[in-house]
Amino acid sequence: MRNNTLIRKKRNRAKLKRVNTNKPRLTVFRSTKYIYAQLIDDSKRSTIVSASSKEKALEKQNKTEMSKVVGKLIAERSLEKGIKEVYFDRGSYKYHGRVKSLAEAARSGGLKF
Repeated sequence: MRNNTLIRKKRNRAKLKRVNTNKPRLTVFRSTKYIYAQLIDDSKRSTIVSASSKEKALEKQNKTEMSKVVGKLIAERSLEKGIKEVYFDRGSYKYHGRVKSLAEAARSGGLKF
């Protein structure tokens, strides 16, 4: 990663950890082809739930539509585990495009952040 992206990532994560200490963290990773989402419990340092666009056959959809499906999938799985409130960690990505559509789909799926 370039220096600017590392700085943005550290700044974003530091702000989130100061405010939200007892909620799980919804982390997004975006590659050129796929998008991944994880719910992480920072106190136990373990992944609770994960979802990615590699799981289902989404070849005929564009990347934004795939991220919407992943957002709904992560919301369903977290509600099954009894988790309703999370905080959104966008990492070093700006809040637009695929990251924004994943977040909005997770909100419409029942997650609060």
